[in-house]
Amino acid sequence: MLDEQAALREITEALEESGKLTGPVTMETSILHDLSFDSVGAIDFIMLLETRLDTIIPMDRMAEIETIGDLVRVLTSETAAS
Repeated sequence: MLDEQAALREITEALEESGKLTGPVTMETSILHDLSFDSVGAIDFIMLLETRLDTIIPMDRMAEIETIGDLVRVLTSETAAS
């Protein structure tokens, strides 16, 4: 299981690879507003992370994800299945 720093690093690297990294990413960064993802783009990005990290985020947990911090918490929780 990832710790918060490793999860944040993986997210930042994935954002950089996808061309969405426009500045510093913090736990408070909004996925929709600060990173300019639409809802489909956000889901695609989360799916990319699932593949990259060989994990699955349950659909009911996806509704909780609004910020990078939310995504980190879901990725580092016990409910993300590897």
